Amino acid sequence: GPETENAVCFDCHGVEGFATPTGETGIGPKRELSLQPAGFEGSAHGRQLCVACHRDVTAIPHRQDVVRTVSCEQCHKETAERGLAQSMPEGAERAQAETLQTVIQATQAFMASRHAELSKENPGRPNATCVDCHDAHYTYPVESRVGQSFRLKSPETCGRCHEKEFGDYRQSVHGLAVVRFESKDSAVCSDCHTAHAIDDPEADPMRLVITHNCGDCHEESYETYTATYHGQVSQLGYAHTAKCFDCHQHHTTRAVEDPRSKVSDDNRVETCRDCHKKAPVNFAGFHPHGHAGDFEKYPYIWIASKFMIALLAGVFTFFWSHSLLWFFAEARDLRAARRNGTAHQAHIRVDAEGLPAPVRSAIEQGRTHVRRFAWSWRLAHLLLALAVMVLVLTGTAVLYADSIWAPVVIDWIGGPKVAAVIHRIAATTFAALFFGHLLVVFYKVLIRDRRSFRWFGPYSLLPTWQDFRDAAAMFRWFFGRGPRPTFDRWTYFEKFDYWAPFWGMFIIGVSGLMLWFPERVAEYLPGWVFNVATIVHGEEAFLAAVFLFTVHYFNCHFRPDKLPQDITMFTGSVPLSEFRHERGVEYQRLVESGRLDEILVAPPSSRFTLGSQILGMTLILAGLTLLALVLIGFWQQVLS
Repeated sequence: GPETENAVCFDCHGVEGFATPTGETGIGPKRELSLQPAGFEGSAHGRQLCVACHRDVTAIPHRQDVVRTVSCEQCHKETAERGLAQSMPEGAERAQAETLQTVIQATQAFMASRHAELSKENPGRPNATCVDCHDAHYTYPVESRVGQSFRLKSPETCGRCHEKEFGDYRQSVHGLAVVRFESKDSAVCSDCHTAHAIDDPEADPMRLVITHNCGDCHEESYETYTATYHGQVSQLGYAHTAKCFDCHQHHTTRAVEDPRSKVSDDNRVETCRDCHKKAPVNFAGFHPHGHAGDFEKYPYIWIASKFMIALLAGVFTFFWSHSLLWFFAEARDLRAARRNGTAHQAHIRVDAEGLPAPVRSAIEQGRTHVRRFAWSWRLAHLLLALAVMVLVLTGTAVLYADSIWAPVVIDWIGGPKVAAVIHRIAATTFAALFFGHLLVVFYKVLIRDRRSFRWFGPYSLLPTWQDFRDAAAMFRWFFGRGPRPTFDRWTYFEKFDYWAPFWGMFIIGVSGLMLWFPERVAEYLPGWVFNVATIVHGEEAFLAAVFLFTVHYFNCHFRPDKLPQDITMFTGSVPLSEFRHERGVEYQRLVESGRLDEILVAPPSSRFTLGSQILGMTLILAGLTLLALVLIGFWQQVLS
């Protein structure tokens, strides 16, 4: 009955050698039915009644009435349904409760695994049951001495069904340590495939799980792996790039020094060719686990990393300080203007008196704005802004693949493959606009205006000594040591904004092309250039994104004079009063030369102004959102 004590069962089953014949005549081989009572009572199930599992036993003797069906899963499921509070004896320790919870979770994982599916060879039973792996009566915690013994023997247990895999495993660096030396630190089957949530190792979810599990033992190698594109795609939840076992062999894993290893010096190229079919010999020079912390082993990686860190620190230290000082100085002037009851200079209406007649006439006709940018330049700026934002979104989502937002964004885009295509389209668009701009500039400077163009004149974007004098005057104003300077056509900070993309185009563009066409590049350059290209591409992208959405946004939109935004790049014109305030040198020259009226235009319509404000604010908010994502990804990566 359901209350039968275990001692009653042990009267027979506790006798060593107790067995029954399996044949109908009683002559065939016997079925062993004995167990060791002390061993069972010391196991995890020692408190359970025998009849709690053998529920089909209803009488003694029970030779004819026993169907012999024991369901570990059903018992554990009922335990989960009753709840932990009811399952544990009163006063049970917390550790016991946690153990029971682990068992319940393991059972649930098993029921959803490949082992619990019905066997193709024998549809009447699952692929594997609990007792195929665990002893029916002697189940012990893994932390115990007996449990450790079970762990070391588990590869052999798995090998009962997976014979080939076990044969390969025994030859591996993992298997030799376990089978020959009984090492408790070397990997067994469950360390890679998990103990209960077994799935098809060729399926994407399991490929990702196994890859992550490799990192449980090989922490440093896993960390460096996730810094590569292969690992970043894995962290995003996709399995189409190389995983640990693709290079190191999944069961016959050997030490790198072993000449039979797939990643030994002699075999590495062929391993790369499993995916990169046309990989040349230099391809094997790529360091999949290279890092910037070892100068002797990875000197080029170390140099590239330190150079980019110094570049980022220098640029941000100077320009963030510049922006902060500018903000406080401009705010100081605005407060002073309010205290004196005067309007700020940028908002003082231009008095036409004293100006040349054509200028007075133009102002009287309503032409109160100065034309700054033609429609072609405004369109190019808009397309560049969109291209850059797409590049930042698709690029940093991979760069910060371990961040909380990157997998969501990549899934929304359609996956890493789609993101890569979009990234390259945006990069091509950016490059086309960049080189198209250069062609237009070269045409104007070298052909159309070659006689009148002054290389270091006021309308040239080449740096001049005046730029250094303007910067010095700006800093004197920052600290209240001089008046606010006025500028010519181009300011020193605008020239920096103009020339910075040349550097960025070279660094990001060249490194991006190298990563886009690695097989072709490796025909001429050593493999370590891909490690360097990965570093400079990512770090320069971070520099460009943060600079644009902080410093550039401040210079154009977030100064007290400009808040909440400046729409000049969308309308193409600026009020004459603002032009005179900020471009006093150019304003004075145009007045003296009698050419000011030539660039005076009517203000944009209210409808066009509203549209420009909406477009500008949309782009600003998009940029700030991207900035937040980049900074979240950066800090999460630093803290991890």
